[in-house]
Amino acid sequence: MARQFRFGVNFLESAPAEEWARKCRHAEALGYDVLLVPDHLGWPAPFPSLVAAAQATQQPRVGTFVLNAAFWNPVLLARDVATTDQLTGGRLELGLGAGYVREEFEQAGLDYGTPRSRVDHLERTVAELERLLPEPRPPLVLGGNGDRMLRLAARHAHVMAFTGARHDTDGTLSLLGPDALTERVAAARRFAAGEGTDPEFNILVQRVVLTEDRRAAAGELARLGLSPEELLDLPTLLIGTVTEIAAQLRANRERFGFSYVTVLEPSLEDFALVIKELRA
Repeated sequence: MARQFRFGVNFLESAPAEEWARKCRHAEALGYDVLLVPDHLGWPAPFPSLVAAAQATQQPRVGTFVLNAAFWNPVLLARDVATTDQLTGGRLELGLGAGYVREEFEQAGLDYGTPRSRVDHLERTVAELERLLPEPRPPLVLGGNGDRMLRLAARHAHVMAFTGARHDTDGTLSLLGPDALTERVAAARRFAAGEGTDPEFNILVQRVVLTEDRRAAAGELARLGLSPEELLDLPTLLIGTVTEIAAQLRANRERFGFSYVTVLEPSLEDFALVIKELRA
């Protein structure tokens, strides 16, 4: 049986307290299940933002999407996670990743290292959190594309988060084509089966485009390096009418297992119409 849909929004813009509370309440009223904050320099600080989000709302879970583990000492992170989970009434979901933007490491005075060393640190962080945090722990979300990341997520995560993209060291995003993403999801399923786990699958939607002409809109996005046909087949882009996008999400859940869908803050209002359609 397919999992129930869950919908998250990743807030990218910080705001004064009253405005932050207002937009969190607005997202809750629009039907979002999870209010999320990323972990990039110059963007909202994750933990205080999530405490404020929980205080402003009643039902949504709150989460990091995702923390750059390299920014965090695991022992100190465990303290912040435990306190934030308490202050949010047990509504915290902890998302972790290995980090990828070289400039942010340099600004923070941290060694950028290699993909291997960054995943090493993430793996140590997960182990320390499991050692230090009492049960029940916040659900763990792990995001990544490579085999090692997918194996780690299959072993430890409640949610496996797919960006459906490759990130260059300068933060530039390149969308994976449908075949490449299909292969990554198949690999994740194999690893989960090998571990005897059944994590929820999340997809990060990069853009929601409401339009009466899907193909024309996809043609305008061809600069992303994929053909219009490939772009229309991607779960990382939602293009069409509200009804067409709702049908696409149902198809993506069947094909890929993506039942937890996250959009970026600029798509908050448009995607809310799709949420309403799916829950009608």
